[in-house]
Amino acid sequence: MKILTLNTHSLLEENYQQQLDQFIEGILREMPDIIALQEVNQSAFGEEIDPEMLEGQYPVPGCMRILQDNHAAQVAYRLRQAGVECSWAWIPIKLGYGKFDEGVAILSLGRKIRCVDQFPISKSKDYDNWRTRGVLGVQVEGLEDWFYTVHMGWWDDQLERFLDQWKKLNCCLASRRMCGPVWLLGDFNAPDDRRGEGYDAVAASGWVDTYRTAEKRGSGITVPGLIDGWAHKNKSNLRLDYIWCSRNIPIAYSKTIFDGQNGPMVSDHYGVLIETKA
Repeated sequence: MKILTLNTHSLLEENYQQQLDQFIEGILREMPDIIALQEVNQSAFGEEIDPEMLEGQYPVPGCMRILQDNHAAQVAYRLRQAGVECSWAWIPIKLGYGKFDEGVAILSLGRKIRCVDQFPISKSKDYDNWRTRGVLGVQVEGLEDWFYTVHMGWWDDQLERFLDQWKKLNCCLASRRMCGPVWLLGDFNAPDDRRGEGYDAVAASGWVDTYRTAEKRGSGITVPGLIDGWAHKNKSNLRLDYIWCSRNIPIAYSKTIFDGQNGPMVSDHYGVLIETKA
């Protein structure tokens, strides 16, 4: 099984249409089974969507209407045009930059989503608050695994502490972990080289960093220097994006993708791709 995660930055990218095409090309080349995406935007006051573009969508209860430029819908539609069966789900979490419905999404290639899970992890539930955080999980036909797409806050944010968000997320998944493998995919905003902070909190909770256990792996860097949200505190390369698993499943490799070497850059983050041996 191949699993990919990427913080897309989607509609914020200057060359969005070109990068969308490049992203689709990369997906068709690698053909991951599960794709977890963060910062999946649509214009808050955009046009009504063509119903054809909603094919394959798993409607999430209580989710707002999906509009024409929704990034997840655009990706799924282009994959179907290329002949790839795609089941997908998206939820909005907050208003981004005053003009985007910003959320998270999961796409499943070849297997239909059979059920979804969603819940907030931040104290704030205010849609207009940029600190508001939530997660989306899916289970697909033929697998007992649950896959969650995650975009965490920062360790040193005194209003929305990473540790508080992590404790809630970990607690909400406790029962799921007892029934089968659970995967956490996404941008954790937690550098792996800072001891006593977010990375260590996740690892101490019993989650397995698949990058560390992979038989083959590269540098692991997913953020090249300065990006939005880190400009005031970082000038070096970071590993912020992870694929964690509740169980120690053998991993053949972990590599970055869409990093300028393994495919063109399509975001301010690199993607992370793993393949299991099972």
